[in-house]
Amino acid sequence: MFVELRAALWGEALKARRARMPVVTMVGFALAPLVGALFMKILLDPAWAAHFGALTTKAQLSAAHGDWPTYFGLLTQTLAIGGSIIFSLIVTWLFGREYSDQTAKDLLALPTPRATIVTAKLCVAVIWCVVLTLWIYLLGLALGALIGLPGWTMGVWFQATARYVATGGLTIALMLPIAWVASAGRGYLPAIGATVLLVFLSQVLSALGLGPWFPWAVPALFSGAAGPEAESSLGVGTYLLVTFIVLGGIAAVVAWWRTADQM
Repeated sequence: MFVELRAALWGEALKARRARMPVVTMVGFALAPLVGALFMKILLDPAWAAHFGALTTKAQLSAAHGDWPTYFGLLTQTLAIGGSIIFSLIVTWLFGREYSDQTAKDLLALPTPRATIVTAKLCVAVIWCVVLTLWIYLLGLALGALIGLPGWTMGVWFQATARYVATGGLTIALMLPIAWVASAGRGYLPAIGATVLLVFLSQVLSALGLGPWFPWAVPALFSGAAGPEAESSLGVGTYLLVTFIVLGGIAAVVAWWRTADQM
């Protein structure tokens, strides 16, 4: 089992390494700390910010202070919202491309257990998303230090990092069920449509106060994007529901691949 999983992991990692998708996601996600750092610089230097016009107003509306706590907050909220899209695209690419490239039938014909193939794909997806999460965190730290943000303390750093890590974990886990949509839909488009729908519903239901009971809204609420009151509404039931959805989604995609040639 371990040998088969290692071979499957190697194959999936090789396909990802030879594609442009990892570079595209890394460059695209780098916009988060770059824009955040630009907003912080605008708030720190009003004279310099006068050259940016409407962007200055946007920065002032997005953040009240140019300091480390605010910057960490922006990074975490961007991870929750932007990560939902980027991570979903990664999962969609790993599973949906097998149908777009007409290689799904070849995978199904391999002697490797299908559960092992799915496990390898999910592991690569998680590792890929974790690397991106770490990438924008480290880039954010470097940019914050470069522009000289005030307000750094070990307490601020520890609390912000813990929230960032937890938000990233929630966001990554909740995108794994998209693998079932990409597989059952046999391609990219159904999964992309499902992602757009989930992001839309997260915004609407959060505005209606139902976010704690819609799992895909939980990362943004936990990150503080909707304010401290929304964050405090998250309870044990919310996290149990998230766990059920994630495990159920993983079980669904494994079950689907086991019977894919019968569908």
